[in-house]
Amino acid sequence: MRLLAIIVLVIFIAAGVVLGALNADLVGYDFAFVRMQLPKGAALLGALVIGWLLGGLTAWLGASMRQRRRQPHADKQSPAKP
Repeated sequence: MRLLAIIVLVIFIAAGVVLGALNADLVGYDFAFVRMQLPKGAALLGALVIGWLLGGLTAWLGASMRQRRRQPHADKQSPAKP
């Protein structure tokens, strides 16, 4: 199983290197407070990382909110300790 994960990881890394190499031309971005020129590959990688972080944060917040809602119910249902 670990070997399979390593092989898949190497395939994705190779695909990322190829994607970055094929998209080397610069693209301009204007964020109202800063202007920057980035290669397309770097912009795609940045968008992927930001999406991954925001998705993980959303999933973590959803799970923690669900746990907080269940916690008072669990405290009320447990028997009183002497």
